[in-house]
Amino acid sequence: MTRPVYLVDGARTPFLKARGKPNPFTPVDLAVACGRPLMLRQPFGPEAIDDVILGCVSPAADEMNPARIAALRLGLGADRPAWTVQRNCGSGMQSIDAGFRAIEAGRAEIVLAGGTEALSHAPLVVKRRMVAWLAEFRQARGPIARLRQLAALRPAMLAPEIGLEKGLTDPVVDLSMGQTAEVLAHAFRIGRAAADAYAAESHRRLAAAQAEGRLPEVEPMIDPEGRVHEADDGVRPDSTAEKLATLKPAFERPWGNVTAGNSSQITDGAAWVILASEEALADHRLKPMARILDSEWAALDPAIMGLGPVLSSAPLLKRWRLGLGDIDYWELNEAFATQVLACLAALGDDAFARANLGLDRAPGTIAHERLNVDGGAISLGHPVGTSGTRIVLHLAHLLRERRATRGIATECIGGGQGGAMLLEAA
Repeated sequence: MTRPVYLVDGARTPFLKARGKPNPFTPVDLAVACGRPLMLRQPFGPEAIDDVILGCVSPAADEMNPARIAALRLGLGADRPAWTVQRNCGSGMQSIDAGFRAIEAGRAEIVLAGGTEALSHAPLVVKRRMVAWLAEFRQARGPIARLRQLAALRPAMLAPEIGLEKGLTDPVVDLSMGQTAEVLAHAFRIGRAAADAYAAESHRRLAAAQAEGRLPEVEPMIDPEGRVHEADDGVRPDSTAEKLATLKPAFERPWGNVTAGNSSQITDGAAWVILASEEALADHRLKPMARILDSEWAALDPAIMGLGPVLSSAPLLKRWRLGLGDIDYWELNEAFATQVLACLAALGDDAFARANLGLDRAPGTIAHERLNVDGGAISLGHPVGTSGTRIVLHLAHLLRERRATRGIATECIGGGQGGAMLLEAA
């Protein structure tokens, strides 16, 4: 038998755009910044938490297993287990899924799950030639041998490689994530104008949500220099398709459709959710935001990884005998505008459905007013290990505030995977 699992509460930091230098917060700093106010407002103490799970793709060298460090800094106690998960862009959703399954199976009552990422802290990597040179220099014996080794040093060996750039390139198909978005743009005939229009709308929606106070999950944080960060700082309220059209292609020049303006932003941020069983709700008089009904993970060719949301959400709909019309709101992570538009096109393509989804006909199309209604990663950023938690948390807020019934949070995952989670209003 399985037990109901509820999302009780959650919080996230403002997402801070990387601007050529490290932002003031490490991954653990970010997790602590939004975890502290979240825990302080709970009616239970740290002893009630059975597990702490945190997604993080690129932990700092001095913050290995950031989940454990964050848990200790949050005062959850040395006896509280904590572990970190890594599924690329799906890490933050994977942490929730792991907690969900543990509670569902009766192994836990309350789980703190989330994601964190500080992409502005991504390391510069020494080239392999330089590593080999350093090893030989250390092994050189005597001044003559060391001088000979110094003479072999070349200036080009000193230039570092950007770790983030390597991490965002698939080693199997040798394509960057942006190039995979170009593959989808070509396959589904998505033009530059459509991508730019979608990106501009993402900024408009996030700006409206900020102005109207529709992001209650965001907790302000103060950096070591005393500066207060209250809101996602990558949004451009004045963004238009016309302005975006002036940008050059970022990955496939000169004819590509993917630019810096219609792609997700490189960003720092963290988010947490608290998951609880029905028994925990009664014991601590908790009011749930939403119930997690199910989740699904899918895999596909890394070259078309952006279609992961289609391959993961379609089985959820089939298993629960739901149509697109039964889903009130969708949070589909905006890795790239062309990638989101390709997913929408694939959902409405009968041939694609027969070939890839095991369906006689396509599920249909997602209504524009039901998809990413408060913007997405194009306007607020995509801290890789965090985004899965963010979209699930925001979806729970939407269901409660708009008195909706069901929603799906879904995302593509670098390496050729997809994740989806089905929520129901509590």
